[in-house]
Amino acid sequence: MDSDQPLDSFKEAVSPHALGTWPDEPLRMAEENVDALLLWCVQKGASDTSLQTDRPVYIEVDGMLHPVTRRALDSADIVCLLNKIYGTDAQAKLAAGSDLDLSYEIRPDRSTRMRFRVNITAILSRGRDSVQITLRTLPNLPPKMADLGIEPEIIENWSPHQGLILVTGPTGSGKTTLLAAGCRMLIERARGCGKMLTYEAPIEYVYDAIVGDRSLVAQTEIPRHLPSFAQGVRNALRRKPNIILVGEARDRETVSAAIEAGQTGHLVFSTAHTLGVAATIRRMISVFDPAERSERAYAMMETLRLIVTQSLVPKVGGGRVGLREFLVFDEKIRETLLDMPIERWTTETQRLLLRSGQTMEQTATHAFENGTIDRRTYLLLTKGFTAEDDQEGLDDDLSGF
Repeated sequence: MDSDQPLDSFKEAVSPHALGTWPDEPLRMAEENVDALLLWCVQKGASDTSLQTDRPVYIEVDGMLHPVTRRALDSADIVCLLNKIYGTDAQAKLAAGSDLDLSYEIRPDRSTRMRFRVNITAILSRGRDSVQITLRTLPNLPPKMADLGIEPEIIENWSPHQGLILVTGPTGSGKTTLLAAGCRMLIERARGCGKMLTYEAPIEYVYDAIVGDRSLVAQTEIPRHLPSFAQGVRNALRRKPNIILVGEARDRETVSAAIEAGQTGHLVFSTAHTLGVAATIRRMISVFDPAERSERAYAMMETLRLIVTQSLVPKVGGGRVGLREFLVFDEKIRETLLDMPIERWTTETQRLLLRSGQTMEQTATHAFENGTIDRRTYLLLTKGFTAEDDQEGLDDDLSGF
């Protein structure tokens, strides 16, 4: 299979109403059936496959769910799936109150490699403890920035000499894909990326097949190789990297470590589960204790270079499209914010976004006028985006901010 077209050649041109059911469905699920099922789901264009106790197998195609087995999975089927995808200790870890994140790979032949991001979570079904397994299909190679329709301003500002770049959005908004596309661009450029270290939970995209003579990439999985993202950043600072990718900046230790890395001459990429540029700044600062909040806020602003918020929405005619809000924090914008109290940063960032960046409303309006999204999606996106931002409750997190 051509490595530049890793999964597309497996997808059949079928309508969502003609997916049918898995023709090789067995009477009882065995470990040797698991990879065959996943291969068939990928052939049908599944972006996600859901395996849940007491339910048939479901796949998601273009944002719509479709049952693809005649029989519901029972507890014995689920045990078989757990053993194949994770291992025999999966049930014990679920019983201890943990969900499981990992990557899973199958090789239908010597030249084909299929990867999945997997989440395994305990649930309640019909009054008893049960399991849901969600597998997201991953391409062999990250896409190129041009293939994603990334705005030129984002591409031009994707590689500052040092500092912090944040990609934000809700779960399933394509943050990891955008980051991976950006990493591919840096690896493939003529001068390469130098030494790039990534810390991910789990590793989704791999860069083995990307050619870059002046690029060296090492990927570390959290918690398989190191216990936390914060520990990963501290590990990176001992390995003289040029670029550090941190899967998620979600706690005080990780945010502090990312800021420190950006201040010491490294280019740091990370993600956050926030909607909007202004909300991202507020949420990043809110992880710090009040006593250190002001100091850390100014340190972050000195380091910040770019925030991109992405939302993945249905596209007219099928498929999905990423829409983005972004602001480049150049020297002028950073100085403007650093010269005022942090209580005014949110309001001022909104003004700067309108004047110097791109709001989600502007992006959605442009997509609607071009016929890329329909009116319902446009209204849900613009109103929902604002409502989601408001309901974050960030003012409660930032008492006195």
